[in-house]
Amino acid sequence: MPLAAAAPHKPNFVFVLVDDLRWDELGATGHPFAQTPHADRLAREGVNFRNAFANTPLCSPSRGCFLTGQYAHRHGIVDNLARNAASHKLITWPRLLHDAGYETAFLGKWHMGNDDSPRPGFDRWVSFRGQGECIDPPLNIDGVNKPSRGYVTDILTDHAVAFLEKPRQKPFCLYVAHKAIHPNVQQRDDGSVNPQGISGAASFIPAERHRKLYAGQKLPRRPNYAQPPKGKPALDRSIADLPPLGSQTVTDDETILNRMRMMKAVDESLGRILDTLHRARRLDDTVVIFTSDHGYFYGEHGLGAERRLAYEETIRIPLLVRYPGLFNPGAKPEQMVTSVDIAATALELAGVKSSLRLDGQSLLSPRHREDILIEYFSDTVFPRIRSMGYKAVRTNRWKYIQYLELKGADELYDLTTDPYERVNRIADEKAPIAAMKQRLARLVG
Repeated sequence: MPLAAAAPHKPNFVFVLVDDLRWDELGATGHPFAQTPHADRLAREGVNFRNAFANTPLCSPSRGCFLTGQYAHRHGIVDNLARNAASHKLITWPRLLHDAGYETAFLGKWHMGNDDSPRPGFDRWVSFRGQGECIDPPLNIDGVNKPSRGYVTDILTDHAVAFLEKPRQKPFCLYVAHKAIHPNVQQRDDGSVNPQGISGAASFIPAERHRKLYAGQKLPRRPNYAQPPKGKPALDRSIADLPPLGSQTVTDDETILNRMRMMKAVDESLGRILDTLHRARRLDDTVVIFTSDHGYFYGEHGLGAERRLAYEETIRIPLLVRYPGLFNPGAKPEQMVTSVDIAATALELAGVKSSLRLDGQSLLSPRHREDILIEYFSDTVFPRIRSMGYKAVRTNRWKYIQYLELKGADELYDLTTDPYERVNRIADEKAPIAAMKQRLARLVG
């Protein structure tokens, strides 16, 4: 990991979490026409981690991983259902910074249940129930329910700027969790959603000023796009009322473009945050982290409008970190890093000790991982994904997926020769199946 010579005094933190953003949807990460100048600036002036991963590719568990530095099986937020009470008990890194003298704020999508009331450790709280609304979202502001007017990304940004502009003597930690680029859906009281009708283009609502952005652009597609899954028993199952995966089940172009249009407002938000920090002469004293809770399928393996599975399209995430005191500008490290590493990094930089058992390691660590854990716990929201809980381990070369409820469905991929995961090597006697199982057992333990 390329590091600068020395760090300045105890830093501030701005953490920006985007919902469902793929790792390849920024200009800085290779998209051919995405207009993301502020994220691209962050990559130029900071570090662009090229192999960053979500430990659980699902909203609520992933948020728990970022906040606690623990795997989902340890922090207990294992699905998108109403984990309201449990999420109040989480020991998060912003909470630990608050206890150590930081002024803290949480803005946006908490989404561990529908409860929008303030969680421990935050001096400022602006959130909404469940998934929230794109337009005129009702907000919980420091425990008081209030209406709001406007586009949700812009509203959250206004609150972020107001927090950053405050005069203060303490260091600060601002945690911004955008609703975008998630669709506008109705969430039940138990935290679940109606799976019908949430994948169409109309459910992704851009800001009015971006409604016609990218019109006529030709979308990039990966080689495994619209390919019926072969050698994947978990995906080959016949499920009542669902068509087989293939060209008829991909994410349509307008849905993808509307997602990108929603992302444009997020990028503008990042620009406003960076400009505010610059005007306040706090930019270089602030660790700015920009990432996503997980990726999204656009039709790879025939999968559309979904995440949850352990393939590259949904476990890989962008991760940009700017802090010139430690990270050399423009660096593109290749080591594998994961969502549980954020807590360890923040606590190390802030000089805060914790007795918590962290599963992550600091991004500053000279010791690079040889393998990472990916896990998912079954839920009942999407029929195709039912009974598909799994534990998976990924190395730089191999990925092994062990399904917990489906017998004979395990998968093994050689990512060096098969980066698009089209050939399941689980029956190959020469493949390192036993070694991968041992790695998985060690990570889970």
